[in-house]
This record gives sequence, C-alpha cells and structure tokens, in this order.
Amino acid sequence: MLCRPVADSSFLSYLQERIVVADGAMGTLLHARGIAADSCFEALNLSRPDQVRDVHEAYRRAGARLLETNTFAANGLQLAAAGLAGRVAEVNRQGARLAREAAGRGDVFVAGAVGPLGRGPAPLSADEDLSDVQRQALFREQISALVDGGVDLLLFETFPRLHELQLALAVGREFALPLVAQMTFIADGRTADGLDAAQLVRALRPLADVVGCNCGCGPHDMLQRVREMARVDLGPLSAFANSGFPQYVNGRHLYLATPAYFADRGHEMMTAGAALVGGCCGTTPDHIRALADRVAADRSLRVAVPLARVAERDAPPVETVVAAPIDSPLLNRADGHLPVTVELDPPRGLDCRAVVEGARQLADCGVDAISLAENPLARIRMGNLALAARIQDEVGIPVIAHVTCRDRSLIGLHSELMGAHLLGIRHVLAVTGDPVAVGGEAGSSNVFDLNSVGLLSLLNDLNHGRTSLGGDLGGVTRFCLGAAFNPNPRSLSGQLRKLEKKIAAGARFIQTQPVYSGAILERMRSALQDCPIPVLIGLLPLVSERNAEFLHNEVPGIELPDGVRQRMRGTSGAVGVAAGMAVMEELIEASRGWADGYYIMPPFGRVELALELVKRIRR
Repeated sequence: MLCRPVADSSFLSYLQERIVVADGAMGTLLHARGIAADSCFEALNLSRPDQVRDVHEAYRRAGARLLETNTFAANGLQLAAAGLAGRVAEVNRQGARLAREAAGRGDVFVAGAVGPLGRGPAPLSADEDLSDVQRQALFREQISALVDGGVDLLLFETFPRLHELQLALAVGREFALPLVAQMTFIADGRTADGLDAAQLVRALRPLADVVGCNCGCGPHDMLQRVREMARVDLGPLSAFANSGFPQYVNGRHLYLATPAYFADRGHEMMTAGAALVGGCCGTTPDHIRALADRVAADRSLRVAVPLARVAERDAPPVETVVAAPIDSPLLNRADGHLPVTVELDPPRGLDCRAVVEGARQLADCGVDAISLAENPLARIRMGNLALAARIQDEVGIPVIAHVTCRDRSLIGLHSELMGAHLLGIRHVLAVTGDPVAVGGEAGSSNVFDLNSVGLLSLLNDLNHGRTSLGGDLGGVTRFCLGAAFNPNPRSLSGQLRKLEKKIAAGARFIQTQPVYSGAILERMRSALQDCPIPVLIGLLPLVSERNAEFLHNEVPGIELPDGVRQRMRGTSGAVGVAAGMAVMEELIEASRGWADGYYIMPPFGRVELALELVKRIRR
C-alpha cells in the first residue's frame, strides 16, 4: 500500500492560524466578459492567457488568499472533446503558471483545480467504458502537470460521486501536497450517491486534509451542510457556495445574490467551522471582496477547530425498507407456463381506441402482458404511461411501460415514475432510448442524464423507498424491472457485461431485440444458460423485402442474416407476410423446450400476426 508523502505544511500551517478566503467563479466570470458559455474555458490558458490572468488578478486584488488554477476540466477526456488531445500537460502547466504569476509573492496560495472526468468523445466515456486504472491514469496525467507547474496544494471539487473522488484522491496522495476534497450536494442535502454531510466527511477525512462542499446550492443551503459536517468532525472544513440560483435573463444565466448577502452567509459558515471559504458559480470579485472585508472587520474570528481527524461518534443505524415482491406473470413458470408479451405502439395522435382494442384481443388470446413502447425511433407519440394505465383499467391486462432516458432529466424521471406507480403501473422496461437523430424530430434534443443501467438503479432505489439522491419517499414502489438485451452483435462480450450490470441494478426479466437466425438463437442460449432471470426471445415478423431492408439498414440493434434477407427478396403483400411468418415459426420450434418466454413485436400494429404467433407458441 502506497504511503502518503508528508505534505508541504505551509498552507496547512497558515490554515491553522487564520481563516482563508479563496477566489470565486472562473467560468461564469469569463462568460460575463464575452467568452461563449459552451467554450472550453481551460483552452483559454493557451489561446487567451491574458484574460485568464486578469481574472486571477481581480480575485487577488479583491482579497482572495487562495487562487484556483483554470484547470477544472483539463483532463484527457474533456480536452480531447475540445480538440486538445495530447495537450493535457501543456494546458495544466500553463494554468498553474498563470495563477502563480497573479498570486505574486506573499501569502497567496495557488490550488491546482481538479474536477470529475466527465465524458469524452466516443468511444471513451468516463461513466461506463473506463476501468478504475484508466481513470486514475487520467487524473495522474493532470495532477502531475499541475505539480510540475508549481501549485501549493490540490483542490478536488464538484465531484458528484464518492467513488471517483476517492480514485482521484488516491492519486493525489502520491504527491507531497495538501489535499482539499469537495463534493456537490444536489438535492435534499445529499450527494448523487445519497450521502448526507456527516457521511461525506467521515468518508473523505482519512484521504484529505480539508473536506467540504462546493457548487450545487447557494449560501443558505451550504451553511446547513457546513453545520452538519461540523457536528461530527474536528478537522478543517471548506465551503464554496454558488451565488444563489441562476435566473435566465436575455440569453444569459444570472446569479442574483448580492455580495453583501454572500458575505453574511460566508461569515456564518466560518463561525460554524469552515476554515476555507470561497465562491463557486456566479460569484465575482465583488462577492469575494465583501467576504474578505467581513473577515478583516471581525477581529474575534478564528479558526473554529484545530487540524484533527474525525470525531469518534457512532452513526445512527440506517433502516432499510424494501418493497414486497410483485406477483408478476412474467416470473411465473408454474405448470410449464410460458410467458408471452406483445409490443404495441402508442398512437401518433389522440385516438387510442385501436391500441386499446388490440390489447383486448391479445388479452383474450392469453397474452401475459402488453409491452408498450415510448416514442419508438424518437418520433412523437402519445405518452405511454397514461396509455398504460388506461389499458390496464379497461382491459385488465398488465402493461410493461417502456421508459427511456432520452426524453427526461433525472428530476423528470423521478416524478414520472412516482406518478406511474400512483396510476397502478407495476412493470417497467428501462431502456436508454434511440437518440433524437434517429427520428429527426425538428427542434428536439437528447437528455440522457442516465443510461439504462442508471435508470434501473433509480427504479431499484424507489423500490427501497428513496430517491436516487437518498431522499425519503415515505413509502416504497413495487416495480418489477425489465431490461433489454441485443443478441445480434458479432461479439456478445459487451452485451453480456451490460447485462450483468443490469441484473445487479435490479432487473428481474429480459426482453431481447428481434432474432432472425437459428445460429444466433443457439449462441444466445449458450451465452445465457446461467442467467438467473427469465429471458423473453424477441420475435418481429417481416412482411416484405422493403420492410426487411429498412430494419436491417436503418433501425438500431437489428441485423438480419443474409439468408433471411434472401428469403424476403422480391416479396410483398400476402407472400411477404407468409415468408416472414415462416421464419418466426422456425425460430419458435428451434427454441421450444428451453425458451423462458417470447416477446412479440407485430409490425405496423398488425395484431393479427401476433395472435397467430401466440397460437403457435401455445400449441
């Protein structure tokens, strides 16, 4: 195990003796000075160094005794996305040099700013495709350059999740510099992991010299977090609040908290135990000047706590509430029952009578559940959650509501899913969703706050009576969670890794993409023979050559074998339907005796094709 080098004690010694006022926002101030909001602010270290230095100097003149380098997102992923691949060391060393020049000589310290990795250009993505070793290599590349540039300490800020911050701090411990670790509280006084302030400080204190929070909230809420941390911790704390909440005015986000208000709350944070206080989004040199003046005017203000480790206090026991298991027909294999679901699409307009009638026919035929898509191919249709409730009420058949990550933010997903539970929906298929580019709906955009694994985790949290941020629901949902699986790629390794994550996140059944090949069917059987949850084989009947070629060439996740395309060549009308149904019947026979169930997707809403396949399956 790597032992941490002894940190340079000058900053820590200074912090023992007096409160340190840090600087404020970099990005929002550059934006206010004319830099586009979607710019890579870290790239300005190279292209417009004078503007970056001017911001540092403005904060120093305002009274800041700690300047953060303009390197928050200067890691390999983010810089590659900005066209600066291979220039990580240059950007960070220059960032350290500019802050050092502005600090001058005296008791002004330079902190190397390190933020979360975020996302980079495809195929790299920090949230899913990178191992912990790769993530630490990215942090090490950035931190090494900051240290080479001469920073006095390292400041890790705006981390939403504990694990990534722990990885970054482990790298920071390789260097003999003080470490400041800050996380962001998103909602209800909790981090994205659901940690409250007391849990956060307990987790971080063994790894960092100063522990605290930044961004995410204004001075009022951050004061509460400081008080909560101070109740359980004897070490130095930090707090860098936003200047309130932004308001959108004339094309810009403006933060309206006055410097005087910011200084008042900052002073309260200091008296509560914060030894290092600065500003985050929306704060300006005026805010920092007001804070520094307030500190200078209070001669009685001293560091409230000595440099020490976490106070030994027992955390209260956490009571875990779990939803009672739902009695789902998809999980019922008694007496050889073979679950069958059929997908229907909501209408493009307001008339849902045909969809409800189709569901009624399928229910009469013995289908176990209707699988109701949500804006398939990213095209506008009626909301499927309301329609799912309507079908359940009128027909009496369970509905699996597809929920995509494309159309809703994290907040919206929570609200919609709690509302869906209120409406009686108990089955949810969590899917990432086709990107808007597939549908081409003008003026729309993708959200993707989560992917399908993250959505399953959110649903699992709801089943345990909490939001994904740890907030208490005052009850539990009873969702039976489903997930998708694509058996068609040439290599299944990536799909199998995702499937493991989905099952770990709470999936209880699987519906696959359409299968058209006996070879793919057998490969899937071999790969999933130890799968602990039922896998419903996807069947989508072809109806013509044109239909087959469209699915093969334009629909994500579907790949038709050459033999099937050849069988459909030149077909249309009744001949095409017969050829397509013959392929489906062969797959049903090939999987008879080992299939967990079937997931039928009738093309163009042709319920009669689904009814025929159900008869074949039940035969």
